[in-house]
Amino acid sequence: MAGHSQFKNIMHRKGKQDSVRSKLFSKLAREITVAAKAGLPDPAMNARLRLAIQNAKAQSMPKDNIDRAIKKAAGADGENYDEVRYEGYGPGGVAVIVEALTDNRNRTASNVRSLFTKAGGALGETGSVSFSFDRVGEITYKASVGDADKVMEAAIEAGAEDVESNEEGHTIYCGFEDTNEVAKALEAVLGEAETVKSVWKPQNTVPVDEEKAQSLMKLIDNLEDDDDVQNVYSNFEVSDEVMAKLSA
Repeated sequence: MAGHSQFKNIMHRKGKQDSVRSKLFSKLAREITVAAKAGLPDPAMNARLRLAIQNAKAQSMPKDNIDRAIKKAAGADGENYDEVRYEGYGPGGVAVIVEALTDNRNRTASNVRSLFTKAGGALGETGSVSFSFDRVGEITYKASVGDADKVMEAAIEAGAEDVESNEEGHTIYCGFEDTNEVAKALEAVLGEAETVKSVWKPQNTVPVDEEKAQSLMKLIDNLEDDDDVQNVYSNFEVSDEVMAKLSA
């Protein structure tokens, strides 16, 4: 695929955004709490919790914060978070999926709708854009684990479906239901992954110009800045030249 994909755009910008550590840690802690509440508070017996802890460690989240988030799930007075997905269209008709964990659906829906409207987009019904995405497992490794051939070979053996490698690292995709199994098989060969998670991967991308890309990135930044929003996915693509301008 020519140019930068949406995944790489967001990863690229995450480098800057993650300087706001407290907000990132808060979102990671919320996912740990929800995962611990949904199953057993033991990561060895709870795959979702194990992945949430692994991803928190990859972002250098302190062990005390992780333990506190797990204990919070056992507390009778702990908040109950609902998992909600919003779907809509951003500037230029680009599809956007927003995943949230919220203790107040009305507040979150109002905030998300307002951000879409301000950006010149519109929130749609659930299912209005997700049909053009695939729900898949995404496993990432740093470039230092080996070259593209080594990772490709390990991915094929593990039962993965696709691999993208560049100078920044390796991204391996697999069936949503196979995520844990593939991650374990890869760990045996490549060591512990940097991140293991479920994502919405666009089936096709929509090229956008500089003006639209700027508006879309602002919308995504604003959505990600909301405390209740965990993940944002889109299907737009920008060229290297435009990406360089926007990153300057």
